[in-house]
Amino acid sequence: MKERETPEVRLIASPNSWIEGAAVQQLEKTASLPGMRLAVGLPDLHPGKGSPIGAAFAVEGWLYPALVGNDIGCGIGLWRTGLSARKLKREAWADRLRNLDRAWDGDAREFLGVRGIEPSRYEHCLGTIGGGNHFAELQAIESLTNPETAEQLGITGDVVYLCVHSGSRGLGEAILREHVGQFGASGFAAGSEEGVRYLARHDHARRWASANRELIAARTLERLKTDGARVIDICHNWVEQRDVGGLTCLIHRKGAAPSTEGAVIIPGSRGALTYIAMPKEPGERSAFSLAHGAGRKWSRSDSRARLEKRFSAKDLTRTELGSHVICEDKELLYEEAPQAYKNITTVIDDLVKAGLAEVVAVLKPLVTYKVRR
Repeated sequence: MKERETPEVRLIASPNSWIEGAAVQQLEKTASLPGMRLAVGLPDLHPGKGSPIGAAFAVEGWLYPALVGNDIGCGIGLWRTGLSARKLKREAWADRLRNLDRAWDGDAREFLGVRGIEPSRYEHCLGTIGGGNHFAELQAIESLTNPETAEQLGITGDVVYLCVHSGSRGLGEAILREHVGQFGASGFAAGSEEGVRYLARHDHARRWASANRELIAARTLERLKTDGARVIDICHNWVEQRDVGGLTCLIHRKGAAPSTEGAVIIPGSRGALTYIAMPKEPGERSAFSLAHGAGRKWSRSDSRARLEKRFSAKDLTRTELGSHVICEDKELLYEEAPQAYKNITTVIDDLVKAGLAEVVAVLKPLVTYKVRR
């Protein structure tokens, strides 16, 4: 791709995908920022605060913290557990999962130090899931579409898996708030003092977020009286440097999984399947990125308005797939209901038909932990 005055805006989605016009408008508006060379909307594209979610941006010479957002390092990890998939105990497992919302009673500084991560002021949040669309979910294999690759990843059909979606909690929020307080929504030169400082804090928050997912998994496994091994851990809110059309660019991902780091986890809603996919031919066509999930179809307020008259809160604690949902926050039950999300199968089909990914395995939810009072 050659340098041009007008950056390229690309939407990777079929006519079958539900893409709001407001999301496309945000994509186009964001593409007008200084230094922008390429803006890519993925099949899970949906409106965000100022810029869309489910997008990746290649920027030359500029850094935009707002395009990463407040949950720096947010991502998804997958653990293979010691639980048997032949003896599913949904009720018993759900009963054991308690108090994951409370602060961890271990030594957070030691936990981070062993992993070479400096502490922050937010260690009281370490090992907690948080709100919104974050979760810890027990899953079982629905199908292995590429058994050989799945086995290489450590994925087989006879055990239960734990999928954890969370990020840097209050740490990432504080970093973005400080930037917005000083500079508003504007970016700054990538090599400037501000840019170098932000990237250092960004990298710290990203490592902290990965450690957070690891501790959430450890706490969950402890309650289930089993052990586990991490299979995949992927980040979808972050910045990395890549060559784009001969230009050195910073790829800003806001709700976009990298196609540069091996297998990725692409979950649907709590009532839908999760896909393990292997990127194919990662390159600038997709800004080195893939969809990170199903993407919202309705806003949170719309979800409540549409569903409160049709379903009770209790109705939403079970899904059509037979899984249990642990969520004692009534508003969150409605806001994060499966109906509020796009069809994950369509999102995956778009990636496959575009030649960007190959499905390796499909997992179904068993128990989804959101929050307890």
